[in-house]
Amino acid sequence: MSRRTVPALAAALAGALLLGGCSGSSSDTAGASDAGGSTTLTVFAAASLKSSFEEIATDFEADHPGVDVQLSFAGSSDLVTQIGQGAPADVLATADTATMDQAVEQELVTGTPQDFATNTLTIAVPAGNPAGITDLASLAEPGVQLVLCAPQVPCGRAAEKVEESAGVTLSPVSEEQSVTDVLGKVTSGEADAGLVYVTDAASAGDAVEQIDLPEAKAAVNTYPLAVVAGTSQEELATEFTQEVLGERGQEVLAAQGFQAP
Repeated sequence: MSRRTVPALAAALAGALLLGGCSGSSSDTAGASDAGGSTTLTVFAAASLKSSFEEIATDFEADHPGVDVQLSFAGSSDLVTQIGQGAPADVLATADTATMDQAVEQELVTGTPQDFATNTLTIAVPAGNPAGITDLASLAEPGVQLVLCAPQVPCGRAAEKVEESAGVTLSPVSEEQSVTDVLGKVTSGEADAGLVYVTDAASAGDAVEQIDLPEAKAAVNTYPLAVVAGTSQEELATEFTQEVLGERGQEVLAAQGFQAP
């Protein structure tokens, strides 16, 4: 059974329509079974988890015949907003605990969220490093086209912590809603540099170069996941969280550059 990755949208209604329209299922309800008897499990996950969760979902489907895992990736704050406005989902995985705390406070998830990985920022520059970026301080030099995540996004909050810890003030030319958007600006050459997670920089391969960022130790992001409240597939959703937390899931995450929580 093939897995489908559905790009998440900021607006909840649009996200729900897209999830329903791309599922190939006769139902637009998360966790529902389609006419052919398959069961859809919808997982909302932070954009930085794309590669690892795609692999984990493939393993999960192989172990659960008849289950179709649909993955929706976006900035963590956008995902929480979507669920709060009614977008159907069964599992939520965010890129920091602060965003998951918002979901808990709004009673959007059940049980206690479980930490499954950590990640840190690095400086990503286009291949060849045309702007000659050498360290964090050089990102603040006049004329540098720097791109960061927006402050409400986990990678943006991490960037702010790095700035505060280092006593450096950064002035980005744009602030993006997800780390993958920042990386896209760097790989396309639209930006001289961006602060992204080490996992995202690694996934870009030769399209980017990494500049060491020792200050990132002051802003380690912990990734939690939880079952979404009201899901009709609570048992299956719980099994997916255990897949992520289990040995195989942790191996996949480690291979992508994530650290243990």
